[in-house]
Amino acid sequence: MIQVFVTGGTFDKEYNYISGGLYFKDTHVPSMLDRGRCSIDVDIKTLMMVDSLDMTDADREIIAHNCKLCPHERILITHGTDTMVKTAGFLAGHGLEKKTIVLTGAMVPYAFGTSSDGFFNLGSALAFLQTLPPGVYVVMNGRYFDWKAVKKNTKTGYFEEVVAGH
Repeated sequence: MIQVFVTGGTFDKEYNYISGGLYFKDTHVPSMLDRGRCSIDVDIKTLMMVDSLDMTDADREIIAHNCKLCPHERILITHGTDTMVKTAGFLAGHGLEKKTIVLTGAMVPYAFGTSSDGFFNLGSALAFLQTLPPGVYVVMNGRYFDWKAVKKNTKTGYFEEVVAGH
């Protein structure tokens, strides 16, 4: 069984056709898993629906608390990309060494259809989650990264490995 914790981010944003703004309604994860014909046994729980730029350490405490209480060893967290690495580092310092935790998200909302990377990132995250050893990871763009060796390149929109000393 894989636990999926939903926290919001661009992954789950909707487009308001009148105002042109983005907003949260419900998570897309269940329909994405259905559409992808996922045969993995998952338990989905929405913890919050926030933009990661608005996420606080209190929100991160809620995520860490739920990870600690989770009876499953494999946890997938959907998260906004802007502070995903910060949350990954926060979780790594909270006594979760025996669990495999993967954070993933999207640069374009899933609701935007084929232009979204969310569907691909979700599938990649589920695959990596089943094979990686215990630890905290970020999965984006078809790659996995150790939480302490990744950054979001805000110029390209891709996640990149951080080389020690750079």
